[in-house]
Amino acid sequence: MMRFILSIFGSLFTLVTMGVLAVALTIGAIFWMYGADLPDTDQLSSYQPPTISRIYSGKGEIIDEFAEERRLFTPAEDIPDLVKHAFISAEDKNFYTHQGYDPRGIAAAAIDAARGGDLRGASTITQQVMKNFLLGGERSAERKVKELILASRIEETLSKDKILELYLNEIYLGQNSYGVTAAAQTYFNKALDELSVAEAAYLGALPQRPAYTHPVRNREFAISRRNYVLREMWENGYIDEEAYRTARVAPLLSVQSDDFDSFRSEIPPRDYFTDEIRRQLSRDYGEGEFFSGGLSVRATIDEELQKVAAESLRQALEQYDRGIGRWRGTGKSIEAERLDTWQDALAEVNVARDIELENTWYPAVVLEIGDESMRVGVEGQGEQSIPRDDISWIRGSFADNFERGDVVHVRQMTNDDDGSLIRWTLRQVPQVQGAFVAMDVDTGRVLAMQGGFSYQHSVFNRATQATRQPGSSFKPFVYAAALDSGFSPATIVVDAPIEINTPQGLWRPKNYSNRFYGPTPLRTGIEQSRNLMTVRLAQEVGMNIVASYAERFGVYDRMGGYLSASLGSEETTLYKMVAAYSMFANGGERVAPTLVDRVQDRYGRTVYRHDQRECLDCQVASLEPGLGPRIASERERVIDAITAYQLTSMMVGVVERGTAKGKVNLSVPVAGKTGTTNDAKDVWFVGFTSNIAAGCYIGFDQPRSLGSNASGGGMCAPVFNRFMQEATAKYGGGAFEVPPGGHFIKIDRFTGARLSDTAAGENVIAEYFRLGEEPMFGVAFDGGFAMGANLPLFEEASGGSGAQQVQNGRGNTVVIPQDKATFGSLSSGGLY
Repeated sequence: MMRFILSIFGSLFTLVTMGVLAVALTIGAIFWMYGADLPDTDQLSSYQPPTISRIYSGKGEIIDEFAEERRLFTPAEDIPDLVKHAFISAEDKNFYTHQGYDPRGIAAAAIDAARGGDLRGASTITQQVMKNFLLGGERSAERKVKELILASRIEETLSKDKILELYLNEIYLGQNSYGVTAAAQTYFNKALDELSVAEAAYLGALPQRPAYTHPVRNREFAISRRNYVLREMWENGYIDEEAYRTARVAPLLSVQSDDFDSFRSEIPPRDYFTDEIRRQLSRDYGEGEFFSGGLSVRATIDEELQKVAAESLRQALEQYDRGIGRWRGTGKSIEAERLDTWQDALAEVNVARDIELENTWYPAVVLEIGDESMRVGVEGQGEQSIPRDDISWIRGSFADNFERGDVVHVRQMTNDDDGSLIRWTLRQVPQVQGAFVAMDVDTGRVLAMQGGFSYQHSVFNRATQATRQPGSSFKPFVYAAALDSGFSPATIVVDAPIEINTPQGLWRPKNYSNRFYGPTPLRTGIEQSRNLMTVRLAQEVGMNIVASYAERFGVYDRMGGYLSASLGSEETTLYKMVAAYSMFANGGERVAPTLVDRVQDRYGRTVYRHDQRECLDCQVASLEPGLGPRIASERERVIDAITAYQLTSMMVGVVERGTAKGKVNLSVPVAGKTGTTNDAKDVWFVGFTSNIAAGCYIGFDQPRSLGSNASGGGMCAPVFNRFMQEATAKYGGGAFEVPPGGHFIKIDRFTGARLSDTAAGENVIAEYFRLGEEPMFGVAFDGGFAMGANLPLFEEASGGSGAQQVQNGRGNTVVIPQDKATFGSLSSGGLY
């Protein structure tokens, strides 16, 4: 009997042993099969999680950030133990003791699945890292097996702290926040080491159901999950009982419930400047690297001047728009049935909320329309009244222009003396647009850039993306080519009618005044922006030469050879024009414009630095009193320094006596040039002091006439002036530097005749000439065009005949005849 029993037990033992062996072999085969082609876990040791790229001002303040996943990477050693313990208690209390997986948790999940329940987690933190980084989120037994295999492998490769670091920086915690650092900022606007026990526990409660654990929408569930984590932290010995009992009854305060200011409130609204940095760096580094590379970008922006630039441009655009007298509004409205809860409805309307002009512009909705007033609901400001007097600039009454539910903009009109409220006033975003750019003339650092009236209304950056005709603001490049070719500011060019046959028909360029002025010195031609003189000059110099200068200055990549291009008929951007004018201001050296001083990677290594100049004395322990370190620069010379100064002097005349007279009034010397295109479709002013260049253009996005009274001097020069008054108050300015190699000679600015050194009067101007170069009476240019009628010629101030030898900007000697010029001597030859 005993033998029979032993035989049975032996058989059972054999069966069990064989069964266990079969199961082991099966499991081994499964693990071998699934483990054969799994990803390499070694890559996690060098993994770089996608992190936010941030843009900083010169003061080190965050002014914008860009990311596809809002993540701020924090090394394990910088994550407080309190935060680590909250997540370990909530997700994997045996994290520091298991080998990557929890057998009991797996068994419990398997039993639930066998009973017909859903497949559930039981995943350790290590397994979650494998799922997030290497496998994906599908819920299947196959993925679970792969998780186990990879989890055991990674435990042999990485330390527990490194695994926890990957987990706490990668995990999604709701509200577009990835990782604990971003989540702490999103929910509490705090750094990790500032979190309370209750706040750390709330973060630990988020991984399982981040959307449903919202601190406002699902407040009761969020508190219950937080308190569950707190209990686990207490039971695991991470906090004492007093801390547990205090934290579990603490209110759930958050940014979402307005208990804390949002971190976004500390960052200014995105504007044209930072968005252009995004565009340029995405081009240079690739969008993937910019949005996920954790770059730290130091911008060139001067935040104070940026506000001045925005307000100055907005003021000009609104002034023009209100002069038209037509109400357009926002084009948005709220349904009548939602006006009882207009605050919620208005918050959902997508209109610009980034406008500061005199005061903040608020979105508002029309609630009631009367004959003498209109009641509006103002976002964040309650209900307000708009009086009839406020729409005196609009044609028609309230009823003619508004309906209940219309969404509008309003702002406070305040007393300039004490800031007290006068009344609320209606405002609208102008249809006319424009741009403004200012930069340092020596470094190309862009100090301010405004690409339109409002970034939130239109993200199209008209400073860098809009290609427009510069009109007469292009003329300095024609004159630069002429001055470098042997001409001087006193050279006489004929201002007379011209007819040119083109494939499109006969072209008859005209002066803005529709008048002709006869032979005139170059200086007067640019001061008064004479079109006919410019065309004749371009013909004389050669459009190929003019085009090469425009390309050298970076105004165009490739300029055509048509004479009309000498009047600015080809399109370019304001950004390029301001950079080109900077080269006049700095004496003719190349400027590479930039919005970025420096770019650092996530480890703090500098990967880009704009300023390539070398400091020769920065390693010296001390310098002699009164001396600064020497800075070596190898910038390319674009034009001769004397040419640059001559042109600058002529453009000073534009401001003092020419087309910008009375529009620019600064405490330092200033030069510039106006521009007005055909039919006034675009108006420009670009100018500079000794250290800052700035420019403005105004026009409709779909070009059409601004009106017969529109001009660069009238519309854009005041924008330049308002900005530069603040810029010069901050940065100063001085006389334009006179380069060596020349001398001053007084001439008559109307005739070009030489005057004595003691001459004085309104017509006297001291021109700077290269050594060996003097103005000669009777030397005139007509560009080879036939004269349309007898024109008066000026008598020579001093006698003499023969020939004059002058040196041009390239150092070559040019012989100019000195015979007196008469109408009979003017022919198609061009140079006389």
